[in-house]
Amino acid sequence: MEIFGGFMVMASILGFFLAVLWFILPFVIFAMKGKIDRIYELLEKMDRRIEAMEGRVGAATSLPPQVPRSELSSPDNPIP
Repeated sequence: MEIFGGFMVMASILGFFLAVLWFILPFVIFAMKGKIDRIYELLEKMDRRIEAMEGRVGAATSLPPQVPRSELSSPDNPIP
């Protein structure tokens, strides 16, 4: 009988901790949800800014190609 009483004490302690977790976890989860939503919005803004920067870099690299110097230094057209 004494072993059964020891198990009941352990079960009551474990039940107390589970009850505390049961009451605390929803607040933790909802707090994390707000932070994750804010981080997601910031990530979307950063993604849009990176896309705009890539567009500008792509526009800058799509300029007409320059004439190579080897073609400029032909015998007909020497470089000064």
